[in-house]
This record gives sequence, C-alpha cells and structure tokens, in this order.
Amino acid sequence: MENKEVYRQLSETLAKRGGPYPGMDMPEFYPMAEALFTPAEAAISNLMPEGIFTLEKLLPKTDMTKDELVELLKGMAPKGLCFTIEVGGTRYYNGPPFVPGIMEWQFMHGEVTDEAKKIAKLVHTYMDAVDVVIGSRDKAFPDGRVIPINQTVEPGKKVRTYNQIMSYIDNNDLISVATCYCRHGAKLLDENDVCDKPMEVCMQFGPGAKYVEESGVGRVISKEEAKKIILETEKAGLIHCTMNTQDISFVCNCCKCHCMGIEMALRNKKPSKHFTSGYKPVPDSDLCVNCGTCVDICPSEAISFGNEDLLEIKLDRCFGCGLCVGNCEEKAISMTEMEGYNEPPANMEELKKMIEATEKEVQKTGQV
Repeated sequence: MENKEVYRQLSETLAKRGGPYPGMDMPEFYPMAEALFTPAEAAISNLMPEGIFTLEKLLPKTDMTKDELVELLKGMAPKGLCFTIEVGGTRYYNGPPFVPGIMEWQFMHGEVTDEAKKIAKLVHTYMDAVDVVIGSRDKAFPDGRVIPINQTVEPGKKVRTYNQIMSYIDNNDLISVATCYCRHGAKLLDENDVCDKPMEVCMQFGPGAKYVEESGVGRVISKEEAKKIILETEKAGLIHCTMNTQDISFVCNCCKCHCMGIEMALRNKKPSKHFTSGYKPVPDSDLCVNCGTCVDICPSEAISFGNEDLLEIKLDRCFGCGLCVGNCEEKAISMTEMEGYNEPPANMEELKKMIEATEKEVQKTGQV
C-alpha cells in the first residue's frame, strides 16, 4: 500500500476516535502525520480495535510476528501514539484520539529541540486549519469540567467528592506530573510567548500515571508534592480542568492565555456551557471593599462592577473555578451550587452515552 493511502486512512481512523480536533483529509494533515507516525506505525494504528484491547485481538489483523508487533507498539507508546499498561500480568493497549491524546504527548516531556519545534509548528498549523472548518464548538453536553479550587465552598455545604481536588490525590497511590503541553507548545512556536505560570503542573492518576512513568514523559510524585503543586497552581491563578466524569485519570491546571480548553470555551458567547464546576460565586456587598482582585483574576471576565459599585457576575461566562473566592482577602465571595446542574457521569462510558443521547435530542429540537 502506498504511504499516501496509509496516511489518508489514518485521517479516517483519527476521525472515528473523535475529539475536538478529529482526523481530517486536508493538506495540513499529511506533513503532521508523517512527522508523528512512520508508515508502519500509521498502518498498525489503522488496524487497532476500538477501545482497550490486548495483543491477541490485534495480531490476527496483521502479517507480523508477535515479537515484531510487540516491538512496534513498544516504540509507539513513548511517542503517545499508543496507550499501554500492564494489569494483572496482561498488557492492554488503546489507540488514542489526536486530542485528547496524541497532541498533548508531544509536548508534555518539556523538551526544546529542533524536532520538537518542527512538530509544534505542524501540529498547530493542522489545528488552525481544523478550526477554520469546524468553527465554534457549541456543545450539547460538555465533555470537560472544572474542579473548584481547594477550600472555596461555603462552610456547612455538602461537597461531593468529585468536586474536591484533594480527594483524587488522597485516593490514588500512583500520581505523576508532567509539563503543561499548552504553555510548552506555545513556547516551542515562539520562545517569547510565555506567561509566568508554573509549567510542571499536568497531573495524572492511577493507570495514566503508570503510563507516564513507563514512557518517561513525566515523573512520579508523592501525595505531599502533589498537594503542594495544587496549592501553587491555585495561588498562580490556574484552573483545575479535567474530563466531565467523576472517575478521572488526569487534572490539567490551566491558564487563560495559552490553554486550549479555556481558549475554546472563551470563543463561545456562553463559556460556561463549554465547562463548569457546577458552582457559582455569590458576592457579599457588606464585606466587599471594591479592591478589584476578583475582577482581575477571573479567567472568563465574568465579574465586573455594576451600579453603585456592586459586584455583578455573568453566570453564562463563569467557570465556577473559585479563583475569585480563594483570592479575596475580605472573604466577600462564597461558592454555592448552581440550580439545575447535572452531576458528572460516573465514567467515560457513561459520558459517551450522555453526549450521544444529548446530540440526538438536539437534532430533534434544533436547540443546543
């Protein structure tokens, strides 16, 4: 099979895997794909079964020996082209989508090389081209969510475990951290395009952490260091972002100037529909001294001073991140649950079902 056809099929494979930047048969796709995948890696990726699979499920689809296939997959894993982990003596594999998955892996190691700069340019050229085709990404049901920063919810209020960032650290024995792929990718494109936010803040839990450790992209850390990093990100004004599920494998700590998820949300008129924590800030006019700290730190510009210098909050722009609460020295803002907010699906399978059901309903009604 000609290499051109292998990569064309790869665009279809990545389209089926979904995500905000699916595979597309366009001129910008091919140089990027050739830089990321060898022809053999692209061909194997096209043969991978959907979801998690074992070697025995993939091997019959190839003309390779078992040892040859193992070696090929072993080489793909550190490049983020194939997720793999061993559980109970059995090794499992998964073909990741382009985003989230392959793209992030190119920059999480934090390396600054000519090859890394080349890949960054090719990746962002492709993503820009996809943006032109897809345009605004209004979501019927969000696939991402925000976890409010530590200790921001009103005292006495019931806080569900999935909204407690520290609970994920307490409940996972294996935790890793890697470089922020968004900020590092921007730096590879332009060495002057940097912000003052901490870089080593992308956190993985459980199997994801084990994969990071095996592939050498990040490093394993203790619970104590993980908690320290979380507190540092909150002080720096970063938002805890993850998948819209209760069972999560990662937390990104995002800035509004570089991070892809926030940038995509802010392109919409109602960013909170893109993702939210399900909480909203409630100002106390008696305690507020009009210092403006909350206005300045809000990543979505949801807070402003209105009539009589009273704080006004545009909830359709608010992520519910809690940065305004955590950084208010007067304790003049608190967090409370939003009315009508649906709790996150339990896991990725349930999230996929919810997205599909909601999209079908939108097709019937024509309303997002």
